[in-house]
Amino acid sequence: MKNPITESPKKQPTAPLCSVFRRFLKSKGLKYTIERADVLDAIIARDGLFEAEELLLELRRRGHRVSKATTYRTIHLLQDAGIIVQALFDSKQAHYQLIYGKEPRDHMVCMKTGRLVEFQSGELTQLRDRICKQLGWTPIGHRFQIYAVSPEGQQPER
Repeated sequence: MKNPITESPKKQPTAPLCSVFRRFLKSKGLKYTIERADVLDAIIARDGLFEAEELLLELRRRGHRVSKATTYRTIHLLQDAGIIVQALFDSKQAHYQLIYGKEPRDHMVCMKTGRLVEFQSGELTQLRDRICKQLGWTPIGHRFQIYAVSPEGQQPER
């Protein structure tokens, strides 16, 4: 089944994300519940990467009554809807980020310290677009991760 959210040629939001998510859920025969709305609102309020557990803790700190299962299921549905992506930086923990309507965010990860640096590169976006055009594809977005050792990670251990 085609996903209209991820198949549009540009990542510009044409409707509030709650409307986009509501339509996606309806297409799957699911309801847009208060708990799902709370999870989406908490993700929209964040800037950058987040972990499911920290999102759950944040929701509970704000006084929302949302279960761990609902949080994880909603994250999975938001991925299926093309609203967020899973960005794995190590084998220990999955990180997610909001992508719908956002410019691509690329990352460098230090393999020694775990430090994460977010950056944007117009050159990468141009390369993505050129490759897609050569192959007859329509670019939607991209995720680029560099694994390296930061200057701090290169320091001798004491």
